[in-house]
Amino acid sequence: MARSQRQPTESNTCYRDCVIDVNPPSDKQPDPDPPDLGAGRKIIHADCDSFFASVEMRDDPSLKDLPVAVGGSPDKRGVVATCNYMARRYGVHSAMPMSRAVRLCPNLVIVRGNMAKYKEVSRQISEIFSRYTDLIEPLSLDEAFLDVSECLQHNGSATLMAQAIRRAVREELHITISAGIAPNKFIAKIASDWKKPDGQFTVTPDEVDGFVAQLPVEKLFGVGSVTAARMHKAGLRTCTDLRAQSLNDLTRSYGKFGLRLYELSRGIDNRPVRPHRIRKSVSVERTYEKDLPDLATCIHSAKVLFEDLQGRIDANNARARIDQCFVKVRFSDFTTTTVSNMGNKCTLADFEGLIHSGWQRGGQPVRLLGLGVRLAHPDAAGQLALFTDSEPESESESGSNDASS
Repeated sequence: MARSQRQPTESNTCYRDCVIDVNPPSDKQPDPDPPDLGAGRKIIHADCDSFFASVEMRDDPSLKDLPVAVGGSPDKRGVVATCNYMARRYGVHSAMPMSRAVRLCPNLVIVRGNMAKYKEVSRQISEIFSRYTDLIEPLSLDEAFLDVSECLQHNGSATLMAQAIRRAVREELHITISAGIAPNKFIAKIASDWKKPDGQFTVTPDEVDGFVAQLPVEKLFGVGSVTAARMHKAGLRTCTDLRAQSLNDLTRSYGKFGLRLYELSRGIDNRPVRPHRIRKSVSVERTYEKDLPDLATCIHSAKVLFEDLQGRIDANNARARIDQCFVKVRFSDFTTTTVSNMGNKCTLADFEGLIHSGWQRGGQPVRLLGLGVRLAHPDAAGQLALFTDSEPESESESGSNDASS
């Protein structure tokens, strides 16, 4: 069912199976902070639980009680694309080299991925989403934002809609999906992780301030391990700590990312749900806890990044659109250089050559290394449904584990 029009006089927003008045008291002092346009919205972030592994366990019940990882061979520098929760108990996680995963979990069952099958299941999930809204912003094959602000099903309760979506996925597709419900994308995405697996969590407008205040800084988009460590040294561990900093202080310390920190620490995220954004690039990058000391180490580290990038390209059905490959190198003194090369092949050797060129520009230890491809605009006639074959560019999902360093 497509979204229905809401009564224009409606002043309340229903999140749970009740009505919560989000209009501020008339005697409230003006808020000096940027206005939060999300207070009247109802956003669901839906995220499948260990998607690839769940599909494989569904199709092969013998895997149900075993630790399972989907990915490449440990003998060929394969990487874990995803793993089930049993494997996670051993410390296995996504993007980990498969050889390390096997050392952590010797009885790990490795399944080679089947992207065509995952895309078909993703399409079926998208069809379930579309019963409630046409405002669907995919982040990958297994997660998406839904704006259900104007949907009147289930008495307009976003929580009840999320329950119905999760029930439909479980009963029709035989996998599980978790959900977060909130007034904006930032909080909804965090909330979806609160009750995983196979759960959901709602943050109503009047709960936003308290919910965000206690969040550790690591929960903020773009704050990876390196930036978090830097914040900890400055005494900034929670959003409450960040709120004590002025915008000027945060901008001085973190550049343009300081404004984002200022807003997110207050629960402000005015980004709309965008259904039709076309991805312009696919990339992966990693900030290393210890700087890569020389060119040879950079070349060696690129192999893991390269395989991760190949998985992302295939997940987005983007291989036919590649027209340029690029490498990003950030040195120990925080200077950054990007080197690119036209072409639609982008082999490991191509990236190694770009790394060689980039490293020579600084000739010093490297703290961040990234590989990526830029994509040509698809012909209008060849554009496919976003949730089935492509992933829209999203501010919140960059393939980086440290966007601000």
